[in-house]
Amino acid sequence: MYVLGISGSPRIGGNTDILLDKVLEGALAKGAKTEKVILNTLKFSPCQECENMRDDGTCIIEDDMQVLYRKVEEADAIILASPIFFGSLSAQTKMMIDRFQCLWRAKYILKKSMSGKKKKGCFISVEASERRDFFDNAKSIVKNLFVTIEAEYREELFCPGVDKKGSILMHQDVLKDAFELGERLASD
Repeated sequence: MYVLGISGSPRIGGNTDILLDKVLEGALAKGAKTEKVILNTLKFSPCQECENMRDDGTCIIEDDMQVLYRKVEEADAIILASPIFFGSLSAQTKMMIDRFQCLWRAKYILKKSMSGKKKKGCFISVEASERRDFFDNAKSIVKNLFVTIEAEYREELFCPGVDKKGSILMHQDVLKDAFELGERLASD
């Protein structure tokens, strides 16, 4: 099993990153091959809503998203991790999601069969305040992505009230939950 973790946090080694690492550790402990992609280290542009789009679901923009598209296609499980910014996903995460517009268009407008393998999807997120409704907003966007890439939204893990870099380490219960989530993803 190949479990792909995608970090949408601009802060490497921050709370989102630590939580994602715990999920990946759990999956690795169950024998899964794991990989983490940090969106903030990739060079890619936002969706340009190109007029000359391809009709096969692939994007015409040649940048680091081409590699990520392949990884998403190959994955058996995807963990999308993003902090909450202004009540929603980080800009890096939303920019990546928007780049799946090419696949969405082929699937829903052109009615092309995507015949990709079914995947498991998981969303994890941290938030500085105690506004749980911010998680709901972000979750609705992630669910739309998962449907488009044929990933079943299986699980979620949200941790409000973490702001300072590394403060997630004070939430050992959440880190334990993250590890167990990874184990479940690799076991199903």
